[in-house]
Amino acid sequence: MDISTQNSQPSPTSPTTGADARPATGATPGTPDATGPDRTPHDEPPPAPSPAAPAKPAPRTATRRGDRVFLGLSRGSGILLLAVMAAIAVFLSYRAALAISRDQGNFLTTFEWDPNSTEPVFGIAVLAFGTVVSSVIAMLIAVPVAVAIALFLTHYAPRKLSGPIAYVVDLLAAVPSIVYGLWGALVLVPHLNGLFSWLDTYLGWTGILAWQGGAPRSMLTVGILLAIMILPVITNVSREVFRQVPKAHEEAALALGATRWEVVRISVLPFGRSGVISASMLGLGRALGETMAVATVLSPSFDIQASLLDPGGGTFAQNIASKFGEANEQGRDALIASGLVLFVITLVVNGAARMIIARRKEYSGANA
Repeated sequence: MDISTQNSQPSPTSPTTGADARPATGATPGTPDATGPDRTPHDEPPPAPSPAAPAKPAPRTATRRGDRVFLGLSRGSGILLLAVMAAIAVFLSYRAALAISRDQGNFLTTFEWDPNSTEPVFGIAVLAFGTVVSSVIAMLIAVPVAVAIALFLTHYAPRKLSGPIAYVVDLLAAVPSIVYGLWGALVLVPHLNGLFSWLDTYLGWTGILAWQGGAPRSMLTVGILLAIMILPVITNVSREVFRQVPKAHEEAALALGATRWEVVRISVLPFGRSGVISASMLGLGRALGETMAVATVLSPSFDIQASLLDPGGGTFAQNIASKFGEANEQGRDALIASGLVLFVITLVVNGAARMIIARRKEYSGANA
């Protein structure tokens, strides 16, 4: 045998470098030798680094020019609104202080309004009573009816019927108050005799609904007219709120076997409660400040009647509208003082509404 050939054959114990060669230790190609000089069998892999906690994103700031402009405009609008409110409050307080300092009676309890005389005597007892009572009557009538109409339009009426009804409701919200007043004086008042007679027959024993006859130009008439006026406002806002109810809530209730009324009761009304309260406060604000419609249908007198059906009474807005033309400077200050009381009542009502909404927010379903 040739020595050169014998030397060229690979040794069974020597590593080869050919294409069919395998690592001597049985490791797969590309895997480092476990017993190599860089790693021993007793070495353990280093622990994996723990993932770092995600950093909180930095608050976004207005960096673009348009964002800065919009931020400045919105902030300035809010500051301007507060400044206007403060200016109104200061003006009313100053003029009211001038009037009350010359008042010969008690501004809060006097049942008389004569600020134009040399010894002015005036008070807001009758005006405050009439404003609150007429607004409460309007709310008791309008809110249930408005919520019922909103629920009917959003969950019961077919699309072909809900569209025209919603359009008519929107038109009613745009009717001027003087038009409502003329309609009330020419149409509503003559047709209330039958209602007043029925109330006196069956509920006159209460004293609150006793009727002595005469034209039905009383606080109940004012409350009914105000209810008709604020009905479109409450209906429109409530309808939009009920439309925002998540469909998943309604479908889940239906999947559990709930009827349509149960869906409304457990899904729709809790979700829209805060919105209905806000809509009611909008309507109440209009009822408190309504002027011409009340002056058209009411027979004013500075006396508090025990029955809601007897003529008499008055409201802040109605008194300001009817007395301003004949008032001198002292009389105007007295009217401004009554306007300050109405301003405070409105602020108190809005603050109470905000508190109610804040307390009911977690139960309204708005955060679901």
